[in-house]
Amino acid sequence: MVPASTSTDLKPGKDDAIVMKGITKRFPGVLANDHVDFFVKKGEIHALVGENGAGKSTLMNQLYGFHLPDEGEIYINGEEASFRSPKDAINKNIGMVHQHFMLVGNQTVTENVVLGSEILHPVMKVFLDRKKARRTVMSLSKQFGLAVDPDSFIEDIPVGMQQRVEIIKTLYRGADILIFDEPTAVLTPQETEELFKVMKLLKKEGKTVVFITHKLNEVMAITDRVTVMRLGKVTGRVDTKDTNPRQLANMMVGREVLLRVEKKPHEPGDLLLEVEKLFVRDNRNLQAVKDVSLNVREGEIVGIAGVAGNGQSELVEAITGLRKVESGKIRMTGVDITNLSTWEIREIGLNHVPEDRLRRGLITKYPLYFNAILGKHKDEPFSRDGFLMLKNIRNYTKDLVERFDVRPRNIDQLAGNLSGGNQQKLIVARELDDKPRPSRCVVVSQPTRGLDIGAIEYIHKTLITMRDQGIGILLVSMELDEIFSLSDRILVIYEGEIMGEVTPDEITKEEVGLMMAGQRKAETAVERGDQK
Repeated sequence: MVPASTSTDLKPGKDDAIVMKGITKRFPGVLANDHVDFFVKKGEIHALVGENGAGKSTLMNQLYGFHLPDEGEIYINGEEASFRSPKDAINKNIGMVHQHFMLVGNQTVTENVVLGSEILHPVMKVFLDRKKARRTVMSLSKQFGLAVDPDSFIEDIPVGMQQRVEIIKTLYRGADILIFDEPTAVLTPQETEELFKVMKLLKKEGKTVVFITHKLNEVMAITDRVTVMRLGKVTGRVDTKDTNPRQLANMMVGREVLLRVEKKPHEPGDLLLEVEKLFVRDNRNLQAVKDVSLNVREGEIVGIAGVAGNGQSELVEAITGLRKVESGKIRMTGVDITNLSTWEIREIGLNHVPEDRLRRGLITKYPLYFNAILGKHKDEPFSRDGFLMLKNIRNYTKDLVERFDVRPRNIDQLAGNLSGGNQQKLIVARELDDKPRPSRCVVVSQPTRGLDIGAIEYIHKTLITMRDQGIGILLVSMELDEIFSLSDRILVIYEGEIMGEVTPDEITKEEVGLMMAGQRKAETAVERGDQK
């Protein structure tokens, strides 16, 4: 590992695409970047890793002109630069692919790519030259292996293709340096592989890539060098070939991190959650869940594996009272909860970590201490005789953010001002905490999306502890490693139907992948020569 250099060591050379020297950025009550030095060579894929709140996105937002540094210097290709807006960064051939895409849903792929930099018609100069714009999009698509339909509307295409549109947008504006902020957080494994092929092709074409991520296996798979940040500072730099996930995790969190889940054999108890012959429609009134039956018992984790968009979201929403059930039954501890309200379902003892943290999990304009008790706000000691007990709420929230390492610790700040990872930690903390009313069962959807290795470790340990205490957990995750590590039983869903039930020790990830693509368990067994 190369130690973190001082600013005086960093002199821009002819091979440097980016040199950031002594970058310091303060927000009210937070020192986000503390004299950070960051440099990237031309034509490399460079990972920027660290815990949630380590300052990675803040650093890149200064490189892209969203924020001005309070101190420090920036050099691009050896020339000093000052960015007061993203337009300044774009003019220096820097592009950024954001974690939450900046696309207009009711416009086409082509219209989104050229938006703000339109190709105007040679005669009717106030109108878009649609044919030329389309040709340009198709040319970039072919050159960089970014398969898109230029005429599709953004709202009608999957997340992976939306990300390709974002990449084409940056290339259309001439980007030689591309910043990817948590690009795989919303992608399936297959889409992630496609993205990595694109990154390699970008590198081959002479582009420079900065890759912000928490996923250390991805760092090892795709990058040339790594810069690690912790608590607003750089803690180390290393060539990827000279390191390993354990060393990187140690640099990220300042301690040894358990990279595998340890759990005792499960001893399932009484039946808690029962879903019987469930049919549910999606927002387009199409059948999304088809004749699904499952159950969760005390002291077990039941995982649902599947590619995004195969009915998982609608299934979870139906179970937790967020979507109407067309037919079928849902029972919790023997009580019929089909089509009950979310409040009634929580009262029976079923909690929910939602997939969409902004839409379903938080009120972003409320402070942390109000968000920490959502769904518990009528319970003592948070409420008495119809009045909120602010002192109790604040003390509870302080303890919660400390235990789950939500940063910064300022419970008065608005939830919308937290980083995405820390928003997720706050929601998980609220739903998995056993105060004031213990839950019997928890539906957990994408619990570690966007989280760093230390937070993932803590949440995994918490889920295993809950399971060992007799709580039933229905886990929905696109992370196949997570499903295999945590689950006692795995159900595979495809186009709204269950392809089969397996246990992690009886099947391989490749075989589950076949089931995720539509093969039923019996077909998968025959393919591997198992005639049971």
